[in-house]
Amino acid sequence: MSEPKFDVAGIGNAIVDVISEGTDAFLIAQGIDKGGMRLIDEEGAASLYDAMGSAIEVSGGSCGNTIAGLAALGGRGAYIGKVRDDQLGAVFTHDIRALGVHFETPAAKIGPATARCLIVVTPDAERSMSTYLGACAGLGPDDVPEDLIKASAITYMEGYLWDPPAAKEAFLKAAGIAHSAGRLVSLTLSDSFCVDRFRDEFRHLAKEEVDILFANEAEIMSLYEVETFDEALQRVRKDCKFAALTRSGAGSVIVGDGEVHVVDAEKVSQLVDTTGAGDLYAAGFLHGLSRGADAATCGRLGSIAAAECIGHFGARPQADLSALVKQKGISI
Repeated sequence: MSEPKFDVAGIGNAIVDVISEGTDAFLIAQGIDKGGMRLIDEEGAASLYDAMGSAIEVSGGSCGNTIAGLAALGGRGAYIGKVRDDQLGAVFTHDIRALGVHFETPAAKIGPATARCLIVVTPDAERSMSTYLGACAGLGPDDVPEDLIKASAITYMEGYLWDPPAAKEAFLKAAGIAHSAGRLVSLTLSDSFCVDRFRDEFRHLAKEEVDILFANEAEIMSLYEVETFDEALQRVRKDCKFAALTRSGAGSVIVGDGEVHVVDAEKVSQLVDTTGAGDLYAAGFLHGLSRGADAATCGRLGSIAAAECIGHFGARPQADLSALVKQKGISI
């Protein structure tokens, strides 16, 4: 097996994040479930955008955030996702390439506009997301370059891909190519909303197709329809080759090779915005894994990246993550 050109190739929904502060009353008025993610149409996106206050606009999407975080840590990242050849599509493309990420997916020339995720952050730092998928839902198997997947040590995909049928085909194609080349496949469950809709399929993926599973506490409990995290953990130990389960302030639990590792959360001086915390945890974890770090170190790297993320608005790192890791005494 040849040496990989990329540490991680991410496949996800190419979305521009629009992040604004708001109140619980605003969420109720707009019919938004606090802490969740809902899909909206183009008209709904325009209406909510007009109702929101001043906002930060940045290229995002769950997987895009992870690959951006990986690049900030010094990793070699590639990204596959669909935008339209419009203004927001150009913003997304410029942003992610400026980070040093390889991004060459052709933009759509017709059809829906580039996707956007409208995120309202309440004073308790909880984020509530309303997503217009637009062009990113047009991602299909033809957008997955075989040579890119073969050249990547890990192919990382988001659960949100499981919604559009063509994106599901792209997911399965990429997983097949990666495994045939002796590479690893990773999945993040993304959201309890996704798990509820595709529970049986996600269970199959976790058991049969995926080498590294990422989930938070709510998602993994929903996957196995259990009442406690400990019950879910026992199911994970039976089903998954390797799993990293995040528990917010309680840190994370890593399962693999018959062992369970508990990793403390990093201390933060101020909790500002939880947007992208799970995405950045995955970035740190995958960076460590691609460099041969042990499970506990991978979890620590994930915690450091997530802690930096929640100390400011937006999911993209503002500090030098590579330098921050070294300050914490980790060398990989």
